[in-house]
This record gives sequence, structure tokens and C-alpha cells, in this order.
Amino acid sequence: MSTPARIIVDSDRTVGEISPLLFGGFAEHLGRCVYEGIYEPESRLADEDGLRSDVRAALEELAFTTLRYPGGNFVSGYDWLDGIGPKGSRPARRDLAWMSIESNQFGTDEFLKFCRKLKTEPMLGLNFGTADVQLGSNLVEYCNAPLGTKWADLRKANGCAEPWGVKYWCLGNEMDGAWQIGHLNAVDYARKAREAAKTMRWQDASIKTILCGSSGTGMATFPEWDRTILETCWDQTDYLSVHHYASNADNDTDSFLAKTVALEQHVDVLAATLRYVKEKQRSKKDIFLSWDEWNVWYRETSLDGKWGRAPHLLEEVYNLEDALLVAEWMSVFLNKADVLKIACLAQIVNVIAPILTAVPDKLVRQTIFYPFLLFRRLASGVSLDLHVTSPKHSTKLFGDMPLLHASASHDASTGKGAIFVVNRSLSESVPVNIIWRGITPARVTAVHQMSGPDPKATNTFDKPRNVVPKTMGGGLIKDAAWSLVLPPLSFTVIEIS
Repeated sequence: MSTPARIIVDSDRTVGEISPLLFGGFAEHLGRCVYEGIYEPESRLADEDGLRSDVRAALEELAFTTLRYPGGNFVSGYDWLDGIGPKGSRPARRDLAWMSIESNQFGTDEFLKFCRKLKTEPMLGLNFGTADVQLGSNLVEYCNAPLGTKWADLRKANGCAEPWGVKYWCLGNEMDGAWQIGHLNAVDYARKAREAAKTMRWQDASIKTILCGSSGTGMATFPEWDRTILETCWDQTDYLSVHHYASNADNDTDSFLAKTVALEQHVDVLAATLRYVKEKQRSKKDIFLSWDEWNVWYRETSLDGKWGRAPHLLEEVYNLEDALLVAEWMSVFLNKADVLKIACLAQIVNVIAPILTAVPDKLVRQTIFYPFLLFRRLASGVSLDLHVTSPKHSTKLFGDMPLLHASASHDASTGKGAIFVVNRSLSESVPVNIIWRGITPARVTAVHQMSGPDPKATNTFDKPRNVVPKTMGGGLIKDAAWSLVLPPLSFTVIEIS
């Protein structure tokens, strides 16, 4: 057993308000995310709109607060007009992003109706590859304008007289990537984004736009791309997008679970860029970060659908160590809550997702389902600036790193809070003393814990509950302190009130 660790919790030391939009998801026309995932009218489990009821029930558990759609790389070649109107008249198209056939049987109206069923806020992405500025303006009118003009009246003809009221709009996707259809340099993208956002806001002044940030820290364009586009578009945007995927291709669990260093640095660099541009613009306006693609992804990397319909692409099977990193990643969200306000787990079904389906009626909740579920249910109010003292261990990529990674939330409106802790050690239990300063809660109401001896353990269709959290009782907090032992390879949530 390791030497004891200590976590000091002070409700007066806050990082920032926890935005509900941090608990979002992402659905792209890629592989089986939409077809055979969200939408499968041939299934015996399909509802009146062709949505799989078992998938919908699992998604309702996660209660995503926002859903980004329809891409992703797909959006850069997508004409939204193909996916509206009578289904018999919708054209099948070749999708050049994923070398697949897109039937267009699920489109904008189906997605927005799906969001209403889930009670989630839609986030629509715009084609900045093959489309021009006018196409985005038309889509805002179609979704949000009152009746009496061309595109709003077309919405009514397609079955929705009342405006959909879409608030969040992504100005393209990964446009600094050479893989992107219609790839642009920073100057050309910024000019296009500025003019598109301007016309979109003229259609509806209440919308929020999300500027397409650099595709990742490994890009030669990062972070100069972000600075350039922010300087051009500062007055016409509200958020800057962030994309990041984590890999354990080297099978180095110690380094993999220490990748919070890279995640935090990614946020810190962009936060500094935002502060720099704000000062250079002499602006009083704040722009925040939207981490609208994030997840573990490295095993299933084939991007070629071989011109199939709903091909099996990127169907990653997640294990315990992936779940632990997802938990740490969400702790990073809380620890950076002052600047990070939107996050979208990529993706929601089948494609690098917490949920896997099988035809005709099987579904499994993957290991990463559960940390998301616990954060979504228990993290609200403000995030707290914890002081963590922890024993360390050596990692190949990041040197000596603390065994514990933690975050906490406190909701004054409910009197509840939670502490989220990962023990990264493969072999050592860590005793931890939690000490409160200032307001001391009355009791620990429950302790939820995921752990196991095998970092590669997974959930399968045959063993769907192989890696799931266990819930234990709590007790009264005495002398402003609480102690417990964190097993190796564990994610623990201490729920307090």
C-alpha cells in the first residue's frame, strides 16, 4: 500500500461555474452512428420515427445536454437540402469523407426532432468545404425564422411550422486539416467564417457561433491558426472549438493515464491565446472554449467505408484504462471550467462511442459510459480548486506524476457536492484523507467506484456488466475529515451533502 494522500477541499476556492453544456455528445454521419445506431426503422425496437428505443433509453441515461451534428469531416461535403422533404425524393450520395453511401433518410428535421425527444440542445455544423456563405444563412432561416419567407415556409411544408430555435452553430470542421474537403488556410477560413457568422446573425441575432479551431496540438498550424482566426472573427463568434483524441498505441498504461498533462496544456495554450487576442482587440467580450470532439481513439482507424451503407467504421471497444482516462478528462473539464464551457463526447453510438449496438436488438454500455454518467449526474454548481498531495510514480512520457488525479464540484443551490478521484497506479492502493476547510458537509451520502486488476477488461454483449461502478454507503463527516482507501486502477466518486 502506498503512503497516504491528502485532498483539501475549500468551498471558497472556486475555479468557475460548471456549464451544463460540458456534458454534450456528437453524432456524425459516419459508420453506424446514425444508421443502425440512432435510426433503424427496420428494427423491431424502432419507434414511430424509426429511432431505436433501446439506444434512446441508454442516451436518456447519459442525458446529453447538447448534441453536435452532422459532422465532423462529413459536414464539409454535405448539402443539408439532400436530407429534408419527402424521404422518397431524397437522393443517395457518395460521401467522400468516409467513402460511404449516404442515403439521406435521416437529416436536419429528423435530428432536431430526436433532440427534442432527448430534451437536449442541438448544435448544428455548417459546410465550410464545398458550400458558400449563403448556404449557412439559408439553414439558419430554415431552422429559426418565423413563417412568411422561402426557407421558413419550406420548414412548414416539411412538417414543422414552429421554428426549431437552434442556438449553437459550428462554423465548419477542422478546416486546417489537409484531409478536410475544401481545406483552407487560416486567412481564407477566417474571412469566410466572419462573413458567414455575420449573415447568420442577421437571420437570428440570438444564435451562438463556434469558430473552427486548429484540429489538434500536433498540427503545424497550432496555435497560430487559432490566433489568426480569432483576430479576424472576434466580434462574430462566441466559442473556439478544440479537438483532441487520446491514444495508448504504445501500450504504456502509466503514461496513458498521465495524459492529463497534455490535455491541460492544450487548454492553457488556447486560454492564453484568447486572453492575448482579447487584449489586442481592446475588447470587453469573452470567448470561451468548446471541446466539441474528445475521446480515446486509436485501435479502429480505417476510414474507408468501401462505398457501403452504414459500414462498420471506428467501432472502438473500450476497456477499464480508457474509462479511467475519460474520468480524468472530465476532471480536467471541471478544473478548467473558467474557460471551458462546451464539450461533446465523440461520438454517441457505435463510432468511438459509449454505446455499441448489434443487429437486431443487442446493446452494450461500454466502460466509458459510466464515468460520463457519474459526472453528468453529480457535477453541478461550481468547480473547486482542490489541493492534492499524492505519492508519485514514474512515467515514460511525463516523468514523475502524482498517483491521484482529482476534481470536485459544489452546488450551493442544492447543498450537494462531489469529489472525483482516479488512482492511476497499476498495483498500489492509496489511502486518502479528505479535509474540508470553510463549509464542511454533513455526510458522505454514497461512494461510487470503478476498479479492477486488469486495465484491459471490457464490457461485452455476453458480459455487459463486467466493468461497472459499485455503490457503497457513506456516513457522517466528523471533524471536517473523511478517509478511505482507493484501490489500484480505480475511479472513485465521493458524493456529499
